[in-house]
Amino acid sequence: MESQYDELAAYFLQVPIDVFGVYQTVLREGTYQGHKYQPTTKCALLIALKGEAVFDYDGTSYTLYPGKALLGGANRHFEIIVHTAEFEYFLVHYLPANAEREKQAHVEKVSELHVEMDAALLQLMEQLRRLSTVLGNIELLEKKTLFYRLLNKALLFERYQQNSESQPMMEQTIEYIRQHYMEPITLESLAEQHRMKAKYFSHLFRKYTGIGPINYLIQFRMNLAYELLMSAEFSVREISRSVGYSDAYYFSRLFKKHYGMSPTAVKNLESRNNPS
Repeated sequence: MESQYDELAAYFLQVPIDVFGVYQTVLREGTYQGHKYQPTTKCALLIALKGEAVFDYDGTSYTLYPGKALLGGANRHFEIIVHTAEFEYFLVHYLPANAEREKQAHVEKVSELHVEMDAALLQLMEQLRRLSTVLGNIELLEKKTLFYRLLNKALLFERYQQNSESQPMMEQTIEYIRQHYMEPITLESLAEQHRMKAKYFSHLFRKYTGIGPINYLIQFRMNLAYELLMSAEFSVREISRSVGYSDAYYFSRLFKKHYGMSPTAVKNLESRNNPS
């Protein structure tokens, strides 16, 4: 089963978005019904900064306090119940750029995330606030870039929160793959490094990265092979060996499955684009 943070990352990779208003708001103790009868028109990344409040979306409640965030929530009715003297939050509105927004996943869905309230997060929010009313294209691009950085930081920390015990070994495995990709690697050999059963190790790796360890290895090898095909004067057989496959025919089948074209076709494409 795909983890929430990986599912969200995949969504934002595939769906272009438009970023709108940036706000920092302080609410006093009480109930706020601004969207109880009028639904929201945009998605939001909402980060709690101070105090505590409950956001009730159509009967589903989320308690926010520093270190908690919400994502999504377009076309939803909600009210805010502030339990402390003050509740302060940071908010960025966004929407999928596609006109058929109602068909997009994660538009109405509300996702609860953890965020690390460190200096880097506060700096990103301050930079976004400074760009809250800009109009120039370069400034709007910077605003969108900062939003993606803020979102990525939240998703990375959520991954850490959900995998705090296994994170060191998963990062160690990823680094091992990147350093030893040209060597024979099996699921069993990776699991053995951590004295774990292969099935459970694969479960933990998939939970952390969204993909199984052997598929991660294959994708890493294929990406490297593509770069070599595009930039170096090596034969397909030489490249196959350099990324860990002694059988060039097997490598070619994997490559075509991954990229939809053969290694030879990629080399020929590069030759046409760069005539001697």
